[in-house]
Amino acid sequence: MTSLQNELESRLSHRNLSCPMGGKWTSFQLVDEFGAGEPYAALAYVAIDSEGQTYRGSLDATGAGKITNHFAGPIALFFEEKYQGHEKVYVRVAERPHYPLQITELQVRAEQTRYLNPNATRIRDNPAQACADDFFQVEVRHLVKHVAHLPPEVYRHYPLPAGPARLMGEHGKLGVALMPQKHTVLEVRPLRALRPMLSTAPEFCALNLYQLALMSTLTYCPFGQTPDKAPIKTPLSFSEQPSVGNWFADALAKFEELGEFYPEQPKPYYPLYEDVPYSKRLEIVPFDPFLYTVNDPELGEDQEHPAKVHFLDDSKTGAQATDTQAYITHNDELVLIAVRGTQQSADFLRDADALQVPFEEGVGRVHRGFYDAARKTAAFVTSYLDRFHAGQKLLICGHSLGGAVALLLSEILRRRAGFDYTLQLYTYGAPRAADATFTKNAEALVHYRMVNHNDPIPSVPGSWMNTKSGVYGSGLALTFANVPVGLSVFVAGITNLTGEPYEHHGILRHFLPVEFDRKERSSILWMPHCDTITQHAACEVALEHRYGLPDRPALLAQLIQTGDHFIVPSYIPACWATLRRWQEAQIDGSTLATKREYEWIDNALTRITQQLRNEERYLAGRGAPNGRSESSINIALIREVDKMHNTRARLATLRTASVSEKDVYGSLSEQPEQLAHNLARWQAHPENRVAEQLAMAPAMDDDSELIRGAHGYAIGKPYTLDLDSII
Repeated sequence: MTSLQNELESRLSHRNLSCPMGGKWTSFQLVDEFGAGEPYAALAYVAIDSEGQTYRGSLDATGAGKITNHFAGPIALFFEEKYQGHEKVYVRVAERPHYPLQITELQVRAEQTRYLNPNATRIRDNPAQACADDFFQVEVRHLVKHVAHLPPEVYRHYPLPAGPARLMGEHGKLGVALMPQKHTVLEVRPLRALRPMLSTAPEFCALNLYQLALMSTLTYCPFGQTPDKAPIKTPLSFSEQPSVGNWFADALAKFEELGEFYPEQPKPYYPLYEDVPYSKRLEIVPFDPFLYTVNDPELGEDQEHPAKVHFLDDSKTGAQATDTQAYITHNDELVLIAVRGTQQSADFLRDADALQVPFEEGVGRVHRGFYDAARKTAAFVTSYLDRFHAGQKLLICGHSLGGAVALLLSEILRRRAGFDYTLQLYTYGAPRAADATFTKNAEALVHYRMVNHNDPIPSVPGSWMNTKSGVYGSGLALTFANVPVGLSVFVAGITNLTGEPYEHHGILRHFLPVEFDRKERSSILWMPHCDTITQHAACEVALEHRYGLPDRPALLAQLIQTGDHFIVPSYIPACWATLRRWQEAQIDGSTLATKREYEWIDNALTRITQQLRNEERYLAGRGAPNGRSESSINIALIREVDKMHNTRARLATLRTASVSEKDVYGSLSEQPEQLAHNLARWQAHPENRVAEQLAMAPAMDDDSELIRGAHGYAIGKPYTLDLDSII
């Protein structure tokens, strides 16, 4: 046989084997979890048969379609039509220059559907199964080409079989493979996500107080991306819980409710979540080296990936490292920025570096250690904003050191040339970060400052501090232990008699637990004005100093006992209790302080005022310690008496002011039906229904007991309102 004959026979044989039968049909229908196909009506589809023949069409009014006269074997069904509408949330992400998303019409339709089960678990019975030869549960990612921006898969009761796709070879790599001569129903999982409810209104609200405390806690976790180091060539995962990446890229994207924000957290605290279309979630950018050149592994250390875009970890950048940690994410309404508090030894060193340096972006002088961290954070944040900010409002939060850094960061952003960011800041247990000039010129910055109970950290740096840690680190103990010297420094320092001392910025909200006896207690969130409350240790020394030594430990000892400073055991429960208390007051039409609470606190403040006057007379008769001017200490005490009057006036407002829904939920109160639905989800957790005294108004009005401190001893010995119990 000649070579030509061999070639001809080989071609004929191949032709006979690859010539399949025609005349086959396959029908299909897309439905939601309620069994309805209308959400997918008129949707354009593409099908490929086993021979690579392409068929195009549109689903009918019931979401059904049919391919007729195709070659034998399965067909692969997929949807490639890009979104052609004009809704801004989709147009913006599809057209943005950085990480544009491949938004299909199928995705948008799936985002408009809803879960049948409130917890978003897959259903077992769908009405559309009755008319199906085959029934499968699918996700949008199974039916489209580009999936990096879509949520991870979840468990399905009716998964797709792998066999039909394998039979099709190369033609079965895209879409869902359907068997011929059958009607297949595909239940498409709704493309919804959870996001923490956050008010964008500038006014203070209890919702943001609680939610942003949780978001601040998340900064103590890693980003949790695997793999986490460039160059990355494999798909990414975010399975570590709790972690920033798992929160925003995995769990909430899959509609999983999370209540853990810190490793080994003793009990869950659930945010108030809202059910939103997937594209309105708080976003983590996709990773796809084929779509985005910045993801190319060939870039080595310069390769971008989600952790690099959303997470700042400045602990390994050499001698200039500030050990700052922060994360940033956004949606179409807001940008969320959270900064981590003190956690490692490097953080304590930065806290101690109280040397004041010029605030180069504005006026005044600021804490050098906090400023270095804020500038490093600002570079990270502005890089993100330059790519993704499109007019959204900025919500910034931080606990402890993170609150101080967040304050300076916020002012840097507010003063950024050529930009007009609308932002608000919530801080928790933040130390002072800047001097009086900075504070005055930053008055336009919306900042709500939370101090919990007996937290001593907001009292540092001392208003008189302006030196390097090496200078005062060893001498600090002497300053506080040598009471005659320390007293003059404190009394002059807290009253701003001379120079430019450290000052707090923002509107103080103070969480005050009130113990009527060992079995009954309550709490209020209020806005005290006096230094006796806001300057924890300073006035304690001034009031309690007698005959050379104070009755209470020095500030250094108190700083070691920082139980009320930690965010998980202290600030989160306080914010949760506040939200519950405000919800109760709003529903019942009651005020934020009962008559019983008001009278006890007011009486205590009255007695403290008298003790301040007695102290003034005592010091005047004895003479100021260490040669200090007698008049300066007297002036300090007189000013404190005046502030006590203002504090009592603020307390009185809690007895008369009503609580509106906007006070509790901010801008979310403008959507009552959606708010009610989200509250029902939150209240479904048993932890949010537990009867906790701190979250409730006291049950009775009784004058039988004094307010008691956290350690059980009666206040009033030697004075009624024990500072160690209320700040």
